[in-house]
Amino acid sequence: MADVSATAARRIRSHCHGGDGAVVDSISGLPDVILQHILTFVPTKYAIRTSLLSKRWRHVWCDTPSLSFSSCSTLKASWIDQTLTRYTSPKIMHFLLDITENHGVPRIKRWIEFAISRHVENLFLSLSLHKYRFPDFFYFNNSSLKQLTLKYCKIFPECSVSWTSLKNLSLIRCSVSDKSMAKILSGCPVLESLTLSHCYKLSYLSLRRSLRLRTLVVERSSSVTGPKHIDAPHIHYLYLRYSDQFYNLVDVSSLTEADVNICTNELSCDAGVLQSTVMSMLEKLQHLEKLTFGGNLLQVLSFAELDGVPFPMFKVKALTLKTRIFHYVVPGIKRVLQNSHDLKKLTLHTIHCKTKPANQVIRFFALQGAQLTRRSKDALLWDKKSEHLISFVVLVLKNTKALENMFLVLTKQYHMFKKMIRKLSRYNKVSIALAN
Repeated sequence: MADVSATAARRIRSHCHGGDGAVVDSISGLPDVILQHILTFVPTKYAIRTSLLSKRWRHVWCDTPSLSFSSCSTLKASWIDQTLTRYTSPKIMHFLLDITENHGVPRIKRWIEFAISRHVENLFLSLSLHKYRFPDFFYFNNSSLKQLTLKYCKIFPECSVSWTSLKNLSLIRCSVSDKSMAKILSGCPVLESLTLSHCYKLSYLSLRRSLRLRTLVVERSSSVTGPKHIDAPHIHYLYLRYSDQFYNLVDVSSLTEADVNICTNELSCDAGVLQSTVMSMLEKLQHLEKLTFGGNLLQVLSFAELDGVPFPMFKVKALTLKTRIFHYVVPGIKRVLQNSHDLKKLTLHTIHCKTKPANQVIRFFALQGAQLTRRSKDALLWDKKSEHLISFVVLVLKNTKALENMFLVLTKQYHMFKKMIRKLSRYNKVSIALAN
């Protein structure tokens, strides 16, 4: 952020000087509202520094609709106090406070109270060294708040919650109990989007009374950092990253799209332990028209396929796979394709994923090698990376009937195969597009 802000300042300064080095203060003619809009994109300490560029800018920052105190380890509490004292705007659209050292609970309380008193709409609080517990005024009668992001906080409201305008709520590495979460949700009648990332003490998430909630994002890295059960009958989109522990989708009957994976670079337990959870989840997702599966999930599906576990039939029309192309995911992909008779579009991302097979899966595949060879040439172990892409495309074309479009997001090592892929496209009447 500092580099970006410094660059912006240099560009602004260049417009304040003529070609001969003389000062040309033409930028001072811009309306206040434009100047203030520009300053909302940089931390407040850099916005204040722009007052040195022009006399016209001297007090403009005081009325910007945004305050951003990031990298607070380099900011003194007294400086923040002074800044808030000089701030004159009656309305704050965005307020960001990122605390990385102990400035004292009374001061933090005062800063948050300041933002709320200016009817803040978008509030971001990261209190990493405090595990800060909010006072009652934070929860009660805060009707201006529309977007709230809390990080490293304790969220245990003892009073009722009244966030009547809140539409987007994100809790990141926060401590929040089931009871507290229920109280928060009851005070957010128009909530549309909820993000829970590695939240402690939360076990059961009930969203039955959140009638307007449409988007749910859940990331759980262990059994203590997120809900084990989700009851969300009204959501339309689910983004789910969970550890190799038990997980249960109670009711997601209104879902139309889901992006699901197991959030670990290496499966630490026997993949067979995950089969029951994963297959139960697939039963709840089989009616969706849009699905995205990650590499670790596909690995577990492959284990299940080789183990003879029955798969559900899918109604998916647009399927996205985010995985390396290697033999530990092939059987699972093949079975999903065979059970997706309505599939029209397939997207493959070979990047953004660092899948590593569990030792148990490696041993299982080694033991099943001969059986795989007899059962299907499509499930043979792929040893050469250069052959993976073509083999994958052929696998897709052989195991889909209604497919119309395939979109491949590939690394550079596969560029040499573009002509061959386009040839396969012509012969099979499937449009295949490639992206770097």
